Order: sequence, then C-alpha cells, then structure tokens
Amino acid sequence: MRIPLLLLLTALMLASCSEYQRVLKSDDVGLKYNVADSLYKKGDYKRALGLMDQILPAYRGKPQGEALNYRYANTLYNLEDYYLAGYQFERFETSYPKSDSLELAAYKSAKSYYELSPRYSLDQRDTEKALEKLQTFINKYPNSGYRDQANILVMELREKLEKKDYEVAKQFLRISDFKASIDAYDNFIGDHPGSKYRKDAFYERIEAAYLLAINSVQYKVEERLLIAKKHYNSFIKYYSDSDLRGDADDLLEDIEKRLSEKETANN
Repeated sequence: MRIPLLLLLTALMLASCSEYQRVLKSDDVGLKYNVADSLYKKGDYKRALGLMDQILPAYRGKPQGEALNYRYANTLYNLEDYYLAGYQFERFETSYPKSDSLELAAYKSAKSYYELSPRYSLDQRDTEKALEKLQTFINKYPNSGYRDQANILVMELREKLEKKDYEVAKQFLRISDFKASIDAYDNFIGDHPGSKYRKDAFYERIEAAYLLAINSVQYKVEERLLIAKKHYNSFIKYYSDSDLRGDADDLLEDIEKRLSEKETANN
C-alpha cells in the first residue's frame, strides 16, 4: 500500500509543479493573480512571489493593486527578505495612505528593520535605523495594538547599543589604551543614563584613570592621579553601597598613597 501511495503523492507533486510552470509562462494576468492569491493563502510564499513579481506592474492603479502590494511586501517579510520587505511596506504606506492595512504595514516595515539589526559587536547603523523607524511608528500610532510590542523592540535595540558602547570602552581598557577608554566611558555615561552597565562603567573609569596615571611620565602622574580620585568621588556619589565599593576603595587607597609620596617629595 505504501508504494502506490508514494507514487500518487509524487505524481500529484509533479502535476502541481507542471501546473505552476504553465501559469508562470502564461500571458493571462488574471489567472496569475488568482493562483498567486491561492498560493499566498496556503503559505507557499516562494511560488507566490514568482507570480507576484510578474503581475505587479499590471495592477498599478487598479482596485486589486492595494491587496496585491500588501501581500507582496508581506510575502517578502515571511521569506525573511527584510531589506526588500521594509522597502515595500514603506512604498505601500506612501501609495495607499487610506488603506485599512496601513497601521500593520507601518509596524511590519519598522519590524523589518529591527530584524536586520546585527549582534552588538558589529556595525550598528541598521540598529539605529530600526530605532528611528520604530519610534516613528510609536509616535504616529500612539494607540496602536502593536505599541507595546514596538516598545519592547525599542528597549532591546537600545540595550544593544548600550552594550556596544560599553564593550568598546572596556576593550580600550583591556588593550591598555587608557585615554581612549576614559573618553569612551565618559561618552557612555553621558549617553546612557539608565543603563544596567552604568555602575561598571563608573568603576572601570576609575581603573582606567588610575592606570593611565601610574603609567605616565613623572610630571603628569600627580595631575592624573587627581583625575582618578575625582572619578572615584563620582562613583561613590551614585554607588557607595555597591558590590564594587571595596575595589574602588582599594584604588583610592593607592591613589592617596602615591599623592602623599608626591607631596613629600615636592617638599
């Protein structure tokens, strides 16, 4: 029984492929529209896309054009071609500003850019673009049912940018480029006031300033130790009860010792 069933399934599949090829080569635009619609509803997006690519120009300005253009963008989205999906959803918004699908198209356009955001260690231009698109959506549709999800995506992307900036500063510290590390920590602290990495950034800035000071030429040591002490005071202002307090106090103790030795030597 199994062999005849397998043969039947194979025959049906071949017939289906043959029928699809016949429609694909046909000059009947209406037939292609109907078959593309049927394939789309079945979730056969790859074959639906092949037909849509052929018939889109023919339906420009026609009543069926709105539904076709939305399905085209959504097909690209479902096939995870997010660059083209984002672009096509944007075109849909521009072309059909009164569409009932406008809000969903705007959300999926922004979500497409979110999907393009790479891991934090790579260039984050796509992340910044996704943030811009999502924020535009939130501002334009403040009462949208997709607003909460859009806000979650925004938070994810912002945390990714925070991690990127924090890891850049930390990497400078690892490779002993202390000046660059201090500058990067300064920028991070200023740019990300609510970050979960903020405490570590405050502490590691002390460490970078301390290491810069003790590895400096003699005439710059005292000035840089005082800067390290200033960063310690900033850390204590916000994180006096943190788990890093002991490590920060150890650094301060050595800073004070070195400053005292400098003062004694100067006298």
